[in-house]
Amino acid sequence: MSDLLERLRGRGWRLTAQRRVVAEVLDGDHVHYTADEVHAKATDLLPEISRATVYNTLGELVSLGEILEVSTDGRAKRYDPNAHHAHQHLVCSRCGTIRDVHPSGDLLADLPAHERFGFQVSAVEVTYRGICPNCSTA
Repeated sequence: MSDLLERLRGRGWRLTAQRRVVAEVLDGDHVHYTADEVHAKATDLLPEISRATVYNTLGELVSLGEILEVSTDGRAKRYDPNAHHAHQHLVCSRCGTIRDVHPSGDLLADLPAHERFGFQVSAVEVTYRGICPNCSTA
């Protein structure tokens, strides 16, 4: 069973067949699908699942804090199931491929007090950009 499914069961979230399929599609370490990609993959598992159900389920999962909505460079939003594992993103500037990365060090602690301008910082988001191996050889 996927980490996401386990978390949802632990919350007592009603797991209909449609919701289960969406959670199964989102299983994996480097999953960053668009809503349309989630729908296409979910349709392979449950042909009668509607696009509206997929969109509504993704919205609920984001609201619950169980998945992250990732937007990069004006591209379609992508959905990341690794909401409970601290990480940053590495994005290909050409094709938009996203990978989770785990840089060493504590980015929040590394921000000096004088650079916080009185803010109480609660989170850090860093996006690394570059060209993926597929695009660099094309």
